[in-house]
Amino acid sequence: MLVAWVIALVATLGSLYFSEIRLFVPCELCWVQRIFMYPLAITLAIASIKKDARQAFYTLPIALIGMGFSLYHYMLQKISSLSSIGESCGIIPCNVEYVNHLGFITIPFLAFIAFLSISLLMLWVIRISKGDD
Repeated sequence: MLVAWVIALVATLGSLYFSEIRLFVPCELCWVQRIFMYPLAITLAIASIKKDARQAFYTLPIALIGMGFSLYHYMLQKISSLSSIGESCGIIPCNVEYVNHLGFITIPFLAFIAFLSISLLMLWVIRISKGDD
């Protein structure tokens, strides 16, 4: 749980860094991903402190939904046939790549990796906790 919380905390602080320090204006899909990541930082912190493995059952669906939005957002950025959909996303188009390292690492990619890591950790916690019952 502690590792998952650290991942959620780093992702939350990273998104705040991009918007508040680098002044990247988040698109609508970025906001949706934040809606799913920010509560994870809080609930996983509480679960880590209380050592409550049952929270994995509640955080896993949130992480999986967030991962789906991140994957969709990443596809809007990287698949040219979907790129036109991202242009009508809102004030800031969802296909804008503020960050693009090595040709594939974008902000939605980082969010996807964070959600995926948290999901895998929650599955692991659920599997281990079932052995305790």
